[in-house]
Amino acid sequence: MPVGTARTCMNGLNALSGVGLLTAPYALSEGGWVSLALLAAVAAACWYTGILLCRCMDADDAIRTYPDIGERAFGRTGRLLVSAFTYVELYLVATGFLILEGDNLDKLFPGARVTLGTVSLAGKRLFVVLVALVVAPTTWLRSLGVLAYVSATGVFASVVIVLSVLWAAAVDGVGFSGRGTTTPLRIAGLPTALGLYIFCYGGHPMFPTLYASMKRKSQFPKMLVICFLLCTLNYGAMAVLGYLMYGDGVLSQVTLNLPSARLSSKVAIYTTLLNPVTKYALVVTPIAAAVEERIRGAAGKGARAVSVAVRTLLVLSTVAVALALPFFADLMALVGSMLNVAVCMLLPCACYVRIFGAPSMSSVEAVAIGGILVLGSLVAVTGTYYSLMKIIHELV
Repeated sequence: MPVGTARTCMNGLNALSGVGLLTAPYALSEGGWVSLALLAAVAAACWYTGILLCRCMDADDAIRTYPDIGERAFGRTGRLLVSAFTYVELYLVATGFLILEGDNLDKLFPGARVTLGTVSLAGKRLFVVLVALVVAPTTWLRSLGVLAYVSATGVFASVVIVLSVLWAAAVDGVGFSGRGTTTPLRIAGLPTALGLYIFCYGGHPMFPTLYASMKRKSQFPKMLVICFLLCTLNYGAMAVLGYLMYGDGVLSQVTLNLPSARLSSKVAIYTTLLNPVTKYALVVTPIAAAVEERIRGAAGKGARAVSVAVRTLLVLSTVAVALALPFFADLMALVGSMLNVAVCMLLPCACYVRIFGAPSMSSVEAVAIGGILVLGSLVAVTGTYYSLMKIIHELV
């Protein structure tokens, strides 16, 4: 594989490697063993829609980004629709980062409390606020080159987490005796499982950029196959491993089940904590840049101060949401069902059909796209409903 293609492959793996890895065992516990076949089906569907996005780019040399594809297909409305789904998805993922950090730090340091005057913060809420204080200055940076380099360790970190969990089971005494269901398929849990599975493959906003950066664009489908295959094997391995260890008792993040005194557990948890800290600024920067673009004319010479204020308020708002909705798995299932389904399945198909026209498609293409649209629509409706109901139930 040429060096440039290999580099793009690493970037693609990094785009697909994320905190969804931690929820894979929980998704398996919700959907049953048969849901692993759905994980493979979701991976295949998302791979195909990634190919469709790149075919859309070939239709016009001026297309460089995902919103460009939306505009080419549906005009200004298409650009706004793609941008809106992408920005809301990024916002909720950033919120999920804070929840994840709070959950895992609370496991490492139980009983932590800070009191300032009449204000007292403890446990997960304390750590959400502390992590926000750490990441806020990183969002003020104009150049995120260093953070981009650090966050590229996401691929390595994902492998380390799986190996650490395996070590905890095989060497540190956790074992593989988790008590799980004998039901191969849990219909009631499928919407949550599918939402979490789709959340694992939310790299589509980056695919047009990766495609545009390749010199040998004919290698992109092959590169994308490698990325999806390796990530699916990693997600599947973690799902099976975590479920065999803890059965139906597996928590929304498998690291929360690990015995905190063991070295393998500490490696897994600290590695888990690294990625959100380094990626938070990269996730919220596109949102901040869009807001700043809208108010740039009014900012004048105070543009820098406005930028810092916008990014700080953005961080504070994610803190508020994280404190109000501290339900990691349910929130990520909602992101997967409502937003990732649109960005990764529905919109690529709709844009492709709009740009090239249904008559130009082969019968195989028509069946594949029709199947993806049906699957995506079902997950969007059922998954969003069940995720919202679970969040509301937790709040009541």
